[in-house]
Amino acid sequence: MARALLSAAAIAASLLLPAAAQTQPADLVVTNAKIATLDAAGTMAQAIAVRDGRIVAVGSAAQMGAFTSTATRTVDAGGRTVIPGLIDSHMHAVRAALSYSTEVNWIGAGTIAEAMARIRTAAANARPGGWLIVAGGWTEQQFAERRRPTLAELQEAAPNNPVYVQLFYEAVVMTPKALEALGVAPGTLPAGMKPTPDGAPGWMSGDIVGISALFDKLPKPTYDDNVAGTRAFFTELNRLGITGLVDPGGFSIAPSQYAALFELWREKALTLRVAYSVFAQKPGAELQEFRDLTQMLPMGFGDDMLKFNGLGERVTLAMYNNNFPDEAAKAKFYELVKWAAQRKLAVTIHWQENGSVDHLLGLYEKLNAEVPIKDLRWSIAHLDDASPQTLARMKALGIGWTMQDAMYFQGDRALAMRGDAARRMPPIGTALRAGVNVGAGTDAHRVASYNPFVALQWMLDGKTVSGKAMRGADETPTREQALRLYTAGSAWFSFDENRRGTLEVGKLADFAVLDQDFFAVPLERIGKTTSLMTVVGGRVVYAARPFNAAGASVASAP
Repeated sequence: MARALLSAAAIAASLLLPAAAQTQPADLVVTNAKIATLDAAGTMAQAIAVRDGRIVAVGSAAQMGAFTSTATRTVDAGGRTVIPGLIDSHMHAVRAALSYSTEVNWIGAGTIAEAMARIRTAAANARPGGWLIVAGGWTEQQFAERRRPTLAELQEAAPNNPVYVQLFYEAVVMTPKALEALGVAPGTLPAGMKPTPDGAPGWMSGDIVGISALFDKLPKPTYDDNVAGTRAFFTELNRLGITGLVDPGGFSIAPSQYAALFELWREKALTLRVAYSVFAQKPGAELQEFRDLTQMLPMGFGDDMLKFNGLGERVTLAMYNNNFPDEAAKAKFYELVKWAAQRKLAVTIHWQENGSVDHLLGLYEKLNAEVPIKDLRWSIAHLDDASPQTLARMKALGIGWTMQDAMYFQGDRALAMRGDAARRMPPIGTALRAGVNVGAGTDAHRVASYNPFVALQWMLDGKTVSGKAMRGADETPTREQALRLYTAGSAWFSFDENRRGTLEVGKLADFAVLDQDFFAVPLERIGKTTSLMTVVGGRVVYAARPFNAAGASVASAP
């Protein structure tokens, strides 16, 4: 969709407010900006005014005078681009935040030497014998060496600490001190794990269930660590222009572990909006578990900052990552989703293979004839190889697709296994043409980076982390389309597309002032974008130079 400058008529229309409202000063006015409103016309404006957490005017700088008083905080954006706050439609942020202050992060490390330097730094700062844990978010393809670190390199970097490193949900390396600390006898492997096919010392392989069970045996951060990590992680997301997310739950996070999130919510200290789902943790007893968890949680319970968003991402273990479910598994799943539909609960489900998705969609079509689900905002996560026929069935059922940048990390492998068929993975263009509701995201942090601009660059240039070109032109969105998927597109999955995701009068004032022009910067630089000022509900929650002094009680950067 072509972007348009705000015309005089459009400016007048944007300022059509009750006379009394127009005479009231705004709390915050941002002027001298290049504002991508992402409204239906793709309008570009120059200024925006905010009062009581909502947008009260979008127009020219001159027209902000009616909303400005001595009490108004005015920010000159210096001609910088302003976008709606980014919303990740599928991020395991609650879990990631719990240990953010205690884990070692390899996101963005370009060499094994850099990764080992982070291990050394963490070891120097850890208590004697303290664990060093890399929980994911990296791949060997990001390193110049194009290989995994060796056990010897990890032991040299941290000879006195137990070290655990996880690669996606497929492989783990543990140093001897780590195995000893968990009581694993020499020469044996933890339960559920097996040697890697290449026999690399220290490395072992497993599936998502086995690796999650192993991770659960590691020492847990304290509650204070949980709170500190949640504050720090959410500020880090704010630094990247993220103002909201949809969290699908996940392995290794019990209901009690949401306490840090709830504490910050009660304190009104959340800096981004969280819509969270509950995830089944009790195999074979999922329906009773969901009944117990939701009996005091009606759909949408909460407020603008934190609300309950239904069930996901594992609904039943028997159907999770199962390309060949038997009739008993399907019957149990059907009973559960029928119960959810009757209570108008949203459901998001993890499904990866188009070749088996008929098992799922067939059940949904049967259910829809009995209990309509079209308006419940059900969704499928992943499904990178969805066919046009699958997308058409999803559209007919009102099922959305939360699309992640998995192919940024795993595209090299997909190309090797699938050849040219991988060049339409994921089918972004086909989904948009089919009219499917699509939200962008990352699936961070175990299997991907949480950086939305890395994901946006990948959406546009189709290159894997190793630099290999992958996606064909038919499946590549425009810059504006990609940004819409990360804003209004993602807002749909929490029933919020009429409240946020675009910068229009009456909507929540969530936006970011960027350090470079997303619409004009060369593609290869998009992934380096950050926010210089992030605003959630009219409150500046993150600021870096030159905006550090733009508001009080703000997380800032040098």
